[in-house]
Amino acid sequence: MNRIDKLFQNRSGKILSVYFTAGFPSLHSTSQIIEALEAAGADMIEIGMPFSDPLADGPVIQNSSRHALDNGMSINLLFKQLADIRKKVNVPLLMMGYINPVLKFGLENFCRLCFETGIDGVIIPDMPPELFLKEYSVFFESYGLYNIFLITPQSDDGRIKYIDKISRGFIYMVSSSTTTGVKKGFSEDHRSYFKRINSMNLKNPRLIGFGISDNKSFEVACDVAQGAIIGSAFIRMLGETGSSKNNITSFIRKIRGGNNTVSAMPLFFKNIL
Repeated sequence: MNRIDKLFQNRSGKILSVYFTAGFPSLHSTSQIIEALEAAGADMIEIGMPFSDPLADGPVIQNSSRHALDNGMSINLLFKQLADIRKKVNVPLLMMGYINPVLKFGLENFCRLCFETGIDGVIIPDMPPELFLKEYSVFFESYGLYNIFLITPQSDDGRIKYIDKISRGFIYMVSSSTTTGVKKGFSEDHRSYFKRINSMNLKNPRLIGFGISDNKSFEVACDVAQGAIIGSAFIRMLGETGSSKNNITSFIRKIRGGNNTVSAMPLFFKNIL
């Protein structure tokens, strides 16, 4: 059974998935961050493949991608860094990025290496579901790899039901139409959207991403979905204080435990902007 399915079978709610950019803040911090996140209590980890033109990402993730690429990060190097990761961690691992680098790397080769490495799923926001089903699903199925689809407030009911029908694992429920890390907290429009999705009684569990930055927003997301995805706030912390185990543990405790203290100006990004 895929580890993503096991997670949702064993946990009915308050699932925390954490995204970070591979190769940031340092080129070889990938495995260290993954191990520290699992030890700190993250339920699932999304490993970002840096890309030079990340259109869906806000400035924090864009800057981390740029820095990771400048460090020398590539998909090929990332797989080498993850070669022994399953000897160290058990939580579901996903790769997240954009379609162009994956196609350039070779999609079948990419899926094969995901399988060999122990990756459970992939999130590629700019790959249309229709294209996936027509051309690429055979490779994902061959290697037991889940492709996670996204819905947004602009997705109509028909589209959402279609995504629910073809999904495996979970649905990534984007909270707003803005890029990542731009807005904090949830408005009445957000809450109306969450209520609409809940009323549809979808068969797949959902995790809410975009806008999760502290314990308050995490708890709100968990009230209307099975959990939440946090990315920009975590990367902001890495840029400010570094990727030590203590820093990561403290961050996860704040998200889960209600301490909402978040530094407003990450020193690392002062240096690279």
